[in-house]
Parts: sequence; C-alpha cells; structure tokens
Amino acid sequence: MLPPRPDARPSDGARAESRGGESRGGRRRSLAKIFGWATLAALVTGLLGLGQPVDDYMRMARNMARKQVPSGEIVVVGIDDRSVERLGTWPWSRDRHTALINRLKAAGARHIVFDIFFHSPGATKAEDRRFAAAIEKAGNVWLAAGTTYDRATGVLRPKTPRAEFSKHANIVSVAMNYSVMASVRQLPYAARYHGDVVPSMAAALAGADGAVGTTFPLDYAIDLKAIKTVSAADVIAKDIDMSVFAGKDVLIAVASRDIGDIYFVPGSGLVNGGYLNVLGAETLKRGRPINVGWFIPFIIALTLSAINLFAANIWIRRTALVLAVFGATVLPFFAETRHIFMDVMPALILIAVSAISGAWANFRRSYKARGNINAVSGLPNLNALRGETAAGDCVLVAARVRNFAEISSSLPSEGERSLVDQIAARLALGARGARIYQGDEGIFVWATSPEVAGPDQLDALHALFRSPALVNGRPIDLSVTFGTDTIADRDLANRIGAALVAADEAAAENLRWKAYDPAKLADAEWKLSLLGRLDAAIDSGEVWVAYQPQLDVASGRISGAEALVRWSHPEKGEVSPMEFVLAAEQGNRIDKLTEFVLSDAIKTAASFAARGETFDIAVNISARLLEKPGLIGTVRRLLDESRLPPERLTLEVTESAAMTSGRASIRTLEEIGSVGINVSIDDYGTGFSTLEYFKKIPATEVKIDKSFVNLLDRNASDRLMVRSTIELAHSLGRIVVAEGVETDEILAELVKLGCDRIQGYLIGRPMKVAQLVRLIADRTHAAAA
Repeated sequence: MLPPRPDARPSDGARAESRGGESRGGRRRSLAKIFGWATLAALVTGLLGLGQPVDDYMRMARNMARKQVPSGEIVVVGIDDRSVERLGTWPWSRDRHTALINRLKAAGARHIVFDIFFHSPGATKAEDRRFAAAIEKAGNVWLAAGTTYDRATGVLRPKTPRAEFSKHANIVSVAMNYSVMASVRQLPYAARYHGDVVPSMAAALAGADGAVGTTFPLDYAIDLKAIKTVSAADVIAKDIDMSVFAGKDVLIAVASRDIGDIYFVPGSGLVNGGYLNVLGAETLKRGRPINVGWFIPFIIALTLSAINLFAANIWIRRTALVLAVFGATVLPFFAETRHIFMDVMPALILIAVSAISGAWANFRRSYKARGNINAVSGLPNLNALRGETAAGDCVLVAARVRNFAEISSSLPSEGERSLVDQIAARLALGARGARIYQGDEGIFVWATSPEVAGPDQLDALHALFRSPALVNGRPIDLSVTFGTDTIADRDLANRIGAALVAADEAAAENLRWKAYDPAKLADAEWKLSLLGRLDAAIDSGEVWVAYQPQLDVASGRISGAEALVRWSHPEKGEVSPMEFVLAAEQGNRIDKLTEFVLSDAIKTAASFAARGETFDIAVNISARLLEKPGLIGTVRRLLDESRLPPERLTLEVTESAAMTSGRASIRTLEEIGSVGINVSIDDYGTGFSTLEYFKKIPATEVKIDKSFVNLLDRNASDRLMVRSTIELAHSLGRIVVAEGVETDEILAELVKLGCDRIQGYLIGRPMKVAQLVRLIADRTHAAAA
C-alpha cells in the first residue's frame, strides 16, 4: 500500500518570494528559462505538425464565420447507397458508366469527369469496347489516374486508365496529400505518371496551372453540403430534369461511405474523395491561394512574446500581448478572406506562455493543493496518486464503472456523492484498508499486496457489484471491470495507465478482471496496420471460419454449430479474434469480415441440407451493423444464393448490445425475425438485463454466458440464475443454449434443468468443416451401434 505523501515544505526561493519577491536578476533568469523552453516547444510543434488538430479547430471556427457557397459550375453525380440498391452491387459494369456518359453528353455537360479508376479490364471485352466508343463519341471525358500500394515491393506504382480508354480522354490526377493527422489540407497542382505530367483534377476543373511537387491549401469555408449532387440512379433512369447538367462540369464519383474512398475533412468529418477534388477546384476558382505556413507567425509571436516578458514598461508589455493575441486569433480570419492561409498554433504556444507564466508562479501551490481532491466526492484523485512515492512490490488495481457517466448525468451533485460513497465502500472491502483514489468517468485506483489482489479476491469483489446501489431510494445497476498491474519497475503514471488498459480489455472480452500484459501492446506497427492486413488476409485465405458444434439435448445429435472467425497469420501464428474483431468494429470495418463469415457459414449449412441433413448455423453480428442499412439485404442475398431456408440461420447479438440498441437496431432485429431468421441473445446474464429488456428484444433463443455455466455444479447462485433463465425463456417460447460446457457433471445438471442445446469443449472445440463432418459421422455411427 502506498504511504501518504507529506505536504511539501516551501523552498527557500518560495519563502523569499513571500517576503518581497525574487531579485530582478533571478526573475529574468526564470523568465528566460521559461521563454527558452516555450520557444523549443513551439519549434517542435511546428516542425512535427503537432499543432495541426488545434489549428484545424480554429480554422473550422473561422470557416463558419465566413461560410461561402460553391460556384455551381460543378455538379456531382454520386454513386450513393440508393444507386447501389437500385442498380446493383458496386463496382458496376462498364455498361453502367457507358450509360452515364451517354446521358450526360445528351444533357449538354461541358466535361464528364470520372473520379473512378479504369485501370483493369471489364467483365467482357464487348463492354470495354462500348465504353471506349462512348468516350470517343462524347469527346469531353476526363479519366482519373492515381497510385496504388504494391505490397510485394513496398512501393507506390501508378494506376492509370487502360490505353483503349485514355487515347480518347484527358487524364487527370486524383492524388491526395495527407497531413500528419491523416486529414487532407492541401492538394497538388499536378503529378507525374510514366514520365508524363498530369494536372490534378482540381486544377484542371479550375483551369489552373502548377508544377509537379507544388501544392495549394483547400478553403474549407466553401460549403461542401451546397455542392449540387445528383444520384447516379436518377441520371440513368432519367428521373430528374437533365437540364441541370447543361454547360456544367459533371464529376462522377463515389458518394457512399460503405463503398470507400473516404477522407477526413476538418469541420465536415468523413467525406468521399470526389468532393475534395470539387473543393479544390472551387478554391482555385476564387484565386491562387497562398500558404505561408507556421514559421512567419511564429517569428512575429517570438518577437512580441519577448517584449511581453522582458520589457520594463508594463504598458509596452500589455500592448505586445494584445497585438500577439490579435495577430494569432483575428488576423488569420482577414488573411483567409484574401486567400492567405497560415498555421498559428506554434505562435500561440509562445503567446500562451507569456500570458500565464507569471500567474502560474503565484497560484502554483494553491492549485496543487486543490487539484489533488475530487470536488464532488472529496476522495483523492489520480493526480494525488501520481505524486506518491514508488509502489514497490505492490499490485496496482483499477476499477472502471462502465456506466458511471450515464448514471451521474441523471443525478444531482448530492446524488453523485452518495453513489461514489457506496462504490468506494464496496471497493474498500476488497482494498482492505488501502487508500482509494478517484479519477474521472468512474475510475477508481488503489495499491495493495499481491495476496489481496488475487483472482479469488477480485472475483469476490466483482460479485459485490451484482447488487444495485441505492440512491434516493432508486436502485442503480453498476457495470464494473477490474484491471491490475504487477510490474513494479515503472513510474506510477505508466502503471495507472496499464491497469486501466487491462480493465478496458476485460470489459471488451466480457471478463470480470484482467492483468496487464505489456507484450500485447509491444507490436505497435502491427496494430497500426491491422485493419489493412485484415482485409488482405480475408482475400488471401488467411482468415477462415471454424465451427463449434451444438448438441440437441432432446435428440442427442449434433444439430448445428456456431461459426467463429479465425486468422492464421503466416508469421504471427493464430491472431486472437478479440484483437482483430474489436479493431474492425472500432474502425468501422466490420462489414467485410461479417459478410465473409456469413457467406461461409451459410454455404456450410447448405451443404448439410443438400445431403438431406437438418443443420442449424449461428453467426455473431456486431451491434454496429444493426444500425446500418443493408444488413438484411446482404443476409437474404446469401441465403438465396445458397438456397438455405432462413429458419436454419441464427444471428447472435450480445446481451449488452441488445440492451443498448436504439430503435433502428430493434427494427432491424424485428425485420430479421419477420423473414424467418432466428435471433439469439448471446452472453446472457452479463448485462444486467431486466424482464422488460428480455421481452423487448425480438429473440427466439437465449444463450447463457459460460461464466454462469462453468461453475454450475458448485455455485448455488449460478445454478439458480441458469434455472430461472431457462424457465423464463421457455415461458416466452424461446429455446435456451448453454455455452462453455466442459464436463459431464455440468452437462447432466443442464439436462435436469431442461436446457435445449449444449455448446462447449465437451461436445467439441471450434474446428474446420471437414473435422465437423467427421465428428457428426462418428457420433452417428456410435449411436447406431
């Protein structure tokens, strides 16, 4: 346990200051030191681009104040979600693009510009010939060129239109320049492909010239939402007044986030790349923009900050400060109206230091005292913990109340104090006298001995939170996970972060607690490229589907299986699903992975059906997909392609996801059920669901979490929970699946309790299809014998 830190005694310098202040020489040396470090920090910020996020936010505010409408000379024909739904899955055939050229040419478009690559052959040579003929006939078509990353060589290679197309069209570049924060702030004037200089699409649309290697800043004050956009489906179907294209430059581009080609735009979020090219053209139409960067504002701020810190006359110092603040906050607005752009964050660092350095010295001691206490609860906060002496051999334990923010937002301050008091009282039972520190958003940390922070003790502490807290007579469920750090040779700040990381991982893996594993975070390069590697792994066959069999209790036969995704990496070996599935969900890239698993699982079930065997298949569905359109269409298409009856498919959604589902998700679940597909509540028992939630979710199946099953024969409370769940589910007409069954004793208990289906290592581990077929055949032969 960490000993309390004694209050620091004032230094000799501090006592001297309280008696009359530092000497002038000492003050100047102190200010010079501050000025030197501030200058260094500002230089590093500018050189590394660390201030770009703040600069972007300030620029967003300025853009809102000087919002501009586009010229209207460019119209976007968007390949949006509605176009894909009406005309077919993307990418389209060449004939679709041929139809777009013919329609737009007939409508009198000035230029027909494709922000789509045509570097590969189409489905048929006839389609390519018709497309080339349409380009030649139109005579005003521009095609996109870009680059692609060659994984074999690790270099970028050109991606240009096929010769049969490019000989009839103008070529424009759609290359983008990324900032260090992965946003697009500048576009090139031109690029070089196969030795030829190709103008950028933006420059070509604006009629502007520029050398290869030169760039121009984008003016984000131009309203992206005001860019005229027409659905490609309406153009092909002629469902609109086609005169809207007469005399206009028409850009055919992706306008759907699900398709891809997504970039981050400060102030607008994620935007398809075609709109960035339109934005670049609109910027150039207003004149040639100038980007002065950060260094000139930095030099001006350096001069004014030096005057503010070192001038003898107070009025000169204040004037310098006012001028510096004005120059960094107001001057950029007027400059941008003249098409001059600058970054001011490095300059602001100098200005901020000159403004607050004196006040900081005066209030430092009182701030430190006030800053170590949580204002609501009175508990010491994490700042106080970071100031303690080294923890030695102690174990650092972090508790994170997952729903704390949601609860506290609905409580008055006295209610939040009561809630924290109850949480701290329960934690104190597990901490056994250790001092508990409170962080923001439901974080609590303490240091204790390894014996007090063992697995059994943490399990017991977690059990205390199964009972709701009472605030003003109102019961409140608390969702708590724990993380521990036992590595004593690091500073407390790192150890606190490690324990919190472990608590978050426990929540993500539906565990009660987890110990920090530093090796898991060591491969930073792997994590940074995980999603790109995952997409490639799906295409290459490294990702595959395993099947864990399910036993039907009544018949004694294996009646189905759960599809579980696996990744066998040639170098890293087996990659944990918790690692890449969670990353895909957080990165909004779960669609492709889910469709891959669904397709494989449905084909497997259909193969059993083709042999005359009844076989059910279960697939996990991310809660993020329930909010997206198109899930039902994808599932129905896969079922139709494999001719699998919908009642043979079960889609599993976790209990916590089901409980937090919005109306759109509930409607999706209802629609799933309406077409005959089964819905299962997975991990039941871990989300504090109520009877109301149980009735609300349109499920046909309940899957009891393994944490309640694996101690069923030894824990009376778990047995009671399982029995009540089975009885409740049966009363509502739902079947019950128990997962995590590993012993004959637990199987016998579940049979007595009336469980419908069994899943676990006792029946079979996750396996490949061929092994599953052999397992079913062996059990069938054994039963017949």
